[in-house]
Amino acid sequence: AAAFVAPAATKASVVVKSVDESIIGVQPPAGFFDPLGYCDSEPESFLRRRAVERKHGRVSMMAMVGLLVHNADIEFPGYLSKSANLKFSDIPNGLYGITKVPAAGILQIVAFFGLVELFWWPAANYSGDYGWGFFCAQKERGG
Repeated sequence: AAAFVAPAATKASVVVKSVDESIIGVQPPAGFFDPLGYCDSEPESFLRRRAVERKHGRVSMMAMVGLLVHNADIEFPGYLSKSANLKFSDIPNGLYGITKVPAAGILQIVAFFGLVELFWWPAANYSGDYGWGFFCAQKERGG
């Protein structure tokens, strides 16, 4: 007869989350996904991590578009480096192409994205709204 007796009810544990699970990014059925427990150990850094992840995702999407455009053989006319007699069309497709870019060109790319990181899309802006719409058309600010 003991096999037919319901087990004693266990007391439900209450876990206090420091992150609002109703915000964008929390999706069923997984809910709020934090496998390493950063939000419990460092709740103050959650918004910054989310903003940095959003920004890096946008940069990755732009890089992928650039790779696809180059692989479709859509290239600038003229020289990438006049002194090295290197044309844009001489750069091979794919990831191997970056190895053919001169050091000064790599430095220009790094400097450009450093400026983007510091001034155009600052990490202190946690909203993700940098004031630009589609294709860099400035958004109208209405009141």
